[in-house]
Amino acid sequence: MQFSSDNWAGASPQISQALVENGAGFASAYGTNELDKAVEARFSALFEREVTVLTVSTGTAANSLALALAMKPGGIALAYREAHVIEDECGAPEFFMGAGRIEPLDGDDGKISSGSLGAALKRFDPPFLHHGRATALTMTQSSEVGTVYRPQEISQLSAMARDAGLAVHMDGARFANALVSLAVTPAEMTWKSGIDMVSFGGTKNGCWCAEALILFDPSLRENAEYLRKRSGQLFSKNRFVSAQWMAYFENDLWLDNARHSNAMAKALAEGIGASDHARLAWNCEANEVFMIANRTTEAKLRTAGAKFHEWNRPAFLKENLAGDEAVFRLVTSFATTSQHVSEFVEALNA
Repeated sequence: MQFSSDNWAGASPQISQALVENGAGFASAYGTNELDKAVEARFSALFEREVTVLTVSTGTAANSLALALAMKPGGIALAYREAHVIEDECGAPEFFMGAGRIEPLDGDDGKISSGSLGAALKRFDPPFLHHGRATALTMTQSSEVGTVYRPQEISQLSAMARDAGLAVHMDGARFANALVSLAVTPAEMTWKSGIDMVSFGGTKNGCWCAEALILFDPSLRENAEYLRKRSGQLFSKNRFVSAQWMAYFENDLWLDNARHSNAMAKALAEGIGASDHARLAWNCEANEVFMIANRTTEAKLRTAGAKFHEWNRPAFLKENLAGDEAVFRLVTSFATTSQHVSEFVEALNA
């Protein structure tokens, strides 16, 4: 009953096989061989336009490089107050941004609201030297609490940011999970909705180690390449990352993995929602389930072998919790099985 996180799961067999198949022989380094070029073409086909693909080692690196690319002296990035770039990246974005800072925005269900963004942008209009200047907006898809921005929400926020001269970035650590939840195309969820850059994650969805920063503006490539090199994120044997991407997209493995993960989360959420011993904190929209339970129930589940994390209560949660209650996060993955879910629900109801 492993629900700690989707990055605790291993790799899909197809990904492992691709690494083995590309492990022999010689290939030019630093993203210059034919496999690397084929991956860039595959991403361009996926997004229905020419894109720049910069492979990096982690989602933190992709997010940090994206915000650094948008940075100017006195620059400020705007993000949801409990976004990963604020809560869980140890100041890496600010470090890469060269003394830039991130300011928090509010909203319901873990997503930035248009009202909160509008108020923040108003603060910088007209410009005032002592306040600094907003240079980027970043939104997480799916969000840190498993909710999903609809294309119309992305379009509205992106339009507001672009009108104010901001670059718009999407943290897509769980990009595939959001995509299949919405049943839209990658293009519809990104550049057609106003996104300039995407941190495209594969590690949480069956890859061994595959993350990329996707740029929709070709003019950004030169600066991005220099930033990547200076940050130590240029892979020498990039073919091993490219091999993962090719297997990831082959026969829609990435979508199948995400659909399975989301389906397991839905089943888990239904089981929790029907229980007398716990309740859903909010609706599950991708592959993260948030449960409210008391300490006795928590202990019972852990004794039964369930693995999950306690979660800091988010600012948007208005429900009053009993003194011995807390919020817990459970994450499903491509490796989660129906048996894992049923065993958890049985232990919950025992």
